[in-house]
Amino acid sequence: MSETEIKVPNIGDFKDVEVIEVLVSEGQSIKKNDALITIESDKSSVEIPSNLEGKIKNLKIKVGDKVSEGDLILTIESTTEVKKENVKEKPEIEKEFKKIEVIKPEIQEKTFSKNNISDISSASPKARKFARELGVDINQVIGSEKDGRVVEEDIKKFVSSISKNKIIINESKTEKIKNEFEHSEFGEIEIKDIPRVKKLSSKYLTNSWTTIPHVTNHDEADITEMESFRNSLTDMYSGEKIKITPLAFLIKALVASLKKFPIFNSSIDEIEKGKMTLKKYYHIGIAVDTPNGLMVPKIRNANNKKISLIAEELKEVSELCRNLKIDKKELFGGSMTITSLGGIGGSFFTPIINFPEVAILGVGRSQKKQIFINGKFQIRTMLPISLSYDHRIIDGAEAARFNNDLKENLGKNFAYKLAV
Repeated sequence: MSETEIKVPNIGDFKDVEVIEVLVSEGQSIKKNDALITIESDKSSVEIPSNLEGKIKNLKIKVGDKVSEGDLILTIESTTEVKKENVKEKPEIEKEFKKIEVIKPEIQEKTFSKNNISDISSASPKARKFARELGVDINQVIGSEKDGRVVEEDIKKFVSSISKNKIIINESKTEKIKNEFEHSEFGEIEIKDIPRVKKLSSKYLTNSWTTIPHVTNHDEADITEMESFRNSLTDMYSGEKIKITPLAFLIKALVASLKKFPIFNSSIDEIEKGKMTLKKYYHIGIAVDTPNGLMVPKIRNANNKKISLIAEELKEVSELCRNLKIDKKELFGGSMTITSLGGIGGSFFTPIINFPEVAILGVGRSQKKQIFINGKFQIRTMLPISLSYDHRIIDGAEAARFNNDLKENLGKNFAYKLAV
């Protein structure tokens, strides 16, 4: 057994090429043609293979080093004889180097890390390039090919599993923008604590926005008859007007649509296993604006409750939230959430999905508009709705059908649809 040097082979006219990956470690046994390092110029990327087999004794190179032909990569205790003609033979690396186009990202904004990674994944330069462009640590990816070799499809599946929150974003490699000047340099300022509720909810909002591919469908529902009915409600004994928030009607309409489109009442906690959870209950979340921040309590079993009872519960849970007396468990376990800006103003917006739900309904302030119906213009009360959904599990066509059904539930036949 002899100790032999393995050097950078002929790579054409390229010099001072950066080492972007070291694929082996000291003490590791390697075979002939096993990849040792990956080098990358401004135009191409390629792996340097071993021309020997044996056990690595000393690794002489690290990520970030600049190498040229003839530079020492490592020394190996070789179990095979080195043939001179093989040493002199020019490998096809120069051709490969010119053939593979690489778009090198200026900043890898996200890299994902996993504890206790000791094995180095086997993958083609094309797969490694794809992983780098996505900011993925390829050593986390389980390969589906022979000997665990990673291909592009494995990386795609890996990225899609991010929503399970088993991947930790390595913030140390995320470049943060800092202010060049202090705020106080421009005038008087005041430093205040962020409300506790907002601090707690921020991580859930960040998780939802960064792990769920949001798409939002905007539409308008004609609620003319519903509003006329709601405003005409009176107590049969006292004659006093009964005030019921439009939100109570929206909850009943949403439940009816969830029954027709059960995929909207689901969660995809195990997407990498191809599994989703279909919920048989109807717990509707309501975004409540409080002085301490946004809270989302649930109206439990809304399918079994009358609109008047839902209206009463809305008052109760809203008051509990504003006084910070709501049970924490009541903020979890929802089917779908409604967030309404109707009492404040505005029309369309993009609500953020309340993970682990797969959709959320945003509602703006209703307005009277002239709508062309049956050959003439009519004044109708129109409600702007914004449906955000998880595009991994819900298609655009499904979302459009859901919105159409919701509009029908709120339309002129609302009393029949909602069993008012």
